[in-house]
Amino acid sequence: MKAIVHAGKSGLDGLSVQEMEEPQPGAGEVRVKLRTAGMNHRDLFVLERHKPTDPPVIMGSDGAGVIDAVGEGVTHVQVGDEVIINPSLGWKENSEAPPAGYEILGFPKHGTFAEKVIVPGDNAILKPRYLTWEEAGVLSLAALTAYRALFTRARIRPGMKVLIPGIGGGAATFLLQFAKAAGATVYVTSRSKEKCRKALEYGADRAIDSHDDWGTALDGAKVDVAIESVGAATFHKSLERLRPGGTIVTFGASTGDVVPFNLRDFFYGQYNLLGTTMGSGEEYLEMLQFIETHQIKPVLDQMMPLEQYAQAFERMERAAQLGKIGFYVGSGGH
Repeated sequence: MKAIVHAGKSGLDGLSVQEMEEPQPGAGEVRVKLRTAGMNHRDLFVLERHKPTDPPVIMGSDGAGVIDAVGEGVTHVQVGDEVIINPSLGWKENSEAPPAGYEILGFPKHGTFAEKVIVPGDNAILKPRYLTWEEAGVLSLAALTAYRALFTRARIRPGMKVLIPGIGGGAATFLLQFAKAAGATVYVTSRSKEKCRKALEYGADRAIDSHDDWGTALDGAKVDVAIESVGAATFHKSLERLRPGGTIVTFGASTGDVVPFNLRDFFYGQYNLLGTTMGSGEEYLEMLQFIETHQIKPVLDQMMPLEQYAQAFERMERAAQLGKIGFYVGSGGH
């Protein structure tokens, strides 16, 4: 079967489309014949984390398709079912943190940028009917991350003010859509005038240039919650916009992992700083129910064939996308 594989070299140089052996499901597993798959920032990180000396790995965490084989003991889905894949492996119940042994599909286990993938039966969920194949294939990782950040960690409620720096990526666009559906007032930032314009179309109450003074641009408004997925470049600006007692939830650090900040100002401000990443199987099902109730669809940036992987990775590396980049991976994906 055809797949985007990383092997032999670190970074983009290690990527190629190769023929890989078709996998067989074991007990409790299913094989999904994929129609579409979606990119995430995680795919860029895997290019560095997966070492040249490691065995080849098929990239990708998100995907949707049709079950074409089931292993022993799988009863809730069957061959022919149209499914969406939850890439969160080994984290079933909603808990404060994932259990030991937790992994994300696509490294170290083979992922979704292939014609077929093996996943635990519990991670193949019937596809919401209102979603197209393109929408279902790019949804899971970013939507689950956004859902846990907003609802489990930030405990968002109607009427809250929420700040989302760096609008444009998949998780940030889901954060905007979810927060608006939950009844919040949402402010976003971007370096791109086009992304700011689009964010207003998708429901943002204010969209400001990241380079401007945020306080001035927001008329001094303070927020209850800031959801940080950018890192060092925006962390202090987000902190400055928090009301006393407000909360920052962080799950990304694409502009740097280390942020020094003034402890005295922090504890005098009674602020909360919460980490999060991905989410549990329970939250995944809650998220699907939430998006179906509110008829939320992913913002699609571009869909490409597997062979255009270099263009897709380069687009994500430049942060040029608005919403999700996806691949057509199987026959009839278009």
